[in-house]
Amino acid sequence: MNAITMLTDDHRAVKRLLDELESTTERGVKTRQELFARVKEMLSVHEVIEEEIFYPALRDHPKAKDIVLEAYEEHNVVDTIMGELSNLPPDDERWGAKATVMAENVRHHIEEEEGEMFATARKVFDEAELRELGEQMTARRETAMREMAVR
Repeated sequence: MNAITMLTDDHRAVKRLLDELESTTERGVKTRQELFARVKEMLSVHEVIEEEIFYPALRDHPKAKDIVLEAYEEHNVVDTIMGELSNLPPDDERWGAKATVMAENVRHHIEEEEGEMFATARKVFDEAELRELGEQMTARRETAMREMAVR
């Protein structure tokens, strides 16, 4: 699979989960916990394949360096908010607001990736290179999922 297609598919799936998560209420503690766990796992694996494979490959190109550096920082912001959500009871009145801010940051990040970053990637990588990156990312996804299951 092409790396961009793979990441775009991930984006669609995480946006669906974020929509579900944002619609929960303080009373839906179990639902919030389950959805948040799924979002966190999905984003964690997604970050691994981006940060270890896609971003380093793209960063080597001068036209993409700034976009990639910004993407790392956006990941850091989302990770910080997810850490705060993990430490906050799902029925806390602040939980929903934090989840919304996290979702907004993720959606912004997705828009930037699917816009400027992927356009740049299509210019600097040919189809064979995008497929090779996709294969590497698929293999790393599998190992990352196994590693997370062990934790």
